[in-house]
Amino acid sequence: MTHPEMTVGELITRLSDYDRNAPVRQAMNPFFPMAHRLAQVMQSVDETGRTVVYLAEGRDENTQLGHLPPEVAVALAWQGPVQAPPRRPRRTAGGK
Repeated sequence: MTHPEMTVGELITRLSDYDRNAPVRQAMNPFFPMAHRLAQVMQSVDETGRTVVYLAEGRDENTQLGHLPPEVAVALAWQGPVQAPPRRPRRTAGGK
């Protein structure tokens, strides 16, 4: 089963809803969600001769910014909502 690809026009339309001064980051790896800084936009041709635009991360060591915020991973359906475990009563110094 193939998934339809987002076009440049669709990306521009979606981005037009957001603050033009906000940095653009890429969410990667649903099994270990990380945020990456985008550095380049490239156009090329794929193996079928179709024009494709690539969003690429930078090359420096600061490109990977760390873990993706949990609310973003949940919204992308990469993780389920996580709740803190219920708190148990604290023990006193005597172990009771």
